[in-house]
Amino acid sequence: MLFGAHPDDETFGIGATLASYVLRGVKVYYVCSTNGEEGTVDPEFLESCPSVAGVRRKELKNAAEALGLADVIWLGYRDSGMAGRDSNEHADSLAIAPTGEVAAKMVKIIRKLKPDVILTHDAGGGYGHPDHIATHEAAVMAFQAAGDPGQYPEAGPPFKPCKLYFSVRPYRLMKIMIKLMPLFGQDPHHFGRNRDIDLTRRMAVQYPIHAVIRLTKQARDVRAVAAACHASQRGGQPRRGLALFRLVEAFNRNRDCFMRAYPPPDVRLEKDLFEGMTDKE
Repeated sequence: MLFGAHPDDETFGIGATLASYVLRGVKVYYVCSTNGEEGTVDPEFLESCPSVAGVRRKELKNAAEALGLADVIWLGYRDSGMAGRDSNEHADSLAIAPTGEVAAKMVKIIRKLKPDVILTHDAGGGYGHPDHIATHEAAVMAFQAAGDPGQYPEAGPPFKPCKLYFSVRPYRLMKIMIKLMPLFGQDPHHFGRNRDIDLTRRMAVQYPIHAVIRLTKQARDVRAVAAACHASQRGGQPRRGLALFRLVEAFNRNRDCFMRAYPPPDVRLEKDLFEGMTDKE
């Protein structure tokens, strides 16, 4: 089960890993915290859908089908937008929702579906996005609470998942990419379609890597199909910037990396998120 912040976090991040497990016959669920209202969408995408949220939800539905996910579950919060925006303070935004309230919803889902492995964002939210951070904090709280009968008794009988992982990017690769960006006409402090992403925030913490999932061509191809479903979020990148990211992707496309938060990691690098769970092999 992946707890992610927005429509497309299931694909652009670790979509090939999710596809890999689906191809193995594993049931994979995506719990999406927000509807993605603050995503930038060109007018052409609103011709057949009256709202940005509607566009994003439809795109996620199609991407989930491409990935083969068992289901998409919506927590129903509003996209908070990037840090510092007025949208952070919207009454329905995830950024101002109490962590315990969000965790309670997650606990109910965990106890109902009983996932063995939980995945979510790292503590820094990748690049500091408030919704990524809020989702991470609530998911960690929910993971810890789900097996405790004394917490959220109204959410159903207790169930404790076996493992918790955070999706992380290789530190060295990100460091190289950030250094190369100016050569490709890109400012790492002002990246993205709206120039509101500071990629250097990724370098504030070097997360350890405890598991590396090798990605087959079949899984990568599935991810590519799912990525195409999120067409509204793929525009606006300068050609030279795309060249850099294609170069970085070429070095990293065959693997996804994870930090194991629970149980305490072994010295040995894991090659499977179900490693150590012999009945799940």
